[in-house]
Amino acid sequence: MSRILVVYGTTEGHTAKVAGAIAETLHRIAVVDVAAADDGAPAPDGYDAVIVAASVHMGRYQHPVEKWVRVHAAALSTKPAAFVSVCLGVLQRDPKVQQDLQAILDRFVATTGWRPTVVKFVAGALPYTRYGWVQRLVMKRIVAKAGGDTDTHRDYEYTDWNDLRHFATDFGLRLPAPPSAGGV
Repeated sequence: MSRILVVYGTTEGHTAKVAGAIAETLHRIAVVDVAAADDGAPAPDGYDAVIVAASVHMGRYQHPVEKWVRVHAAALSTKPAAFVSVCLGVLQRDPKVQQDLQAILDRFVATTGWRPTVVKFVAGALPYTRYGWVQRLVMKRIVAKAGGDTDTHRDYEYTDWNDLRHFATDFGLRLPAPPSAGGV
């Protein structure tokens, strides 16, 4: 059975939920470990594949994810590895926003030295009720400009969980079979 490592970075907790859903899906076909990048995530060396998930905040991914990937870029480049980019901008079909998301990903690749085998863009969440009043106001303005949900008395979750599970399953099923321990 394949061993897969899922490493994530999160700001408000949604990307941790995304990483958990990926791991839960992969548990059916592989042994999966999940770790936060800022919490002593293991090296990828003992794994057959790796999925890294991070969310976009203020034009970049979490620093602990960038650091973990930079440290392990060489090992990540030797195995199937996916990057899951979590961002509300995915919901906008504006070509300018899509170019901005690609530019953020390109900066991540340039900063870390790692080019993922697969990249998956996933819509995130808007947890208004967990924001301070300043952040709530700023996010409401940004979201209103994009035509999104602006009722700050509730939270919104935009992740397409079925699509995410399909991605995880497809990634896991495409892995080469690990060498058998006993051999003949």
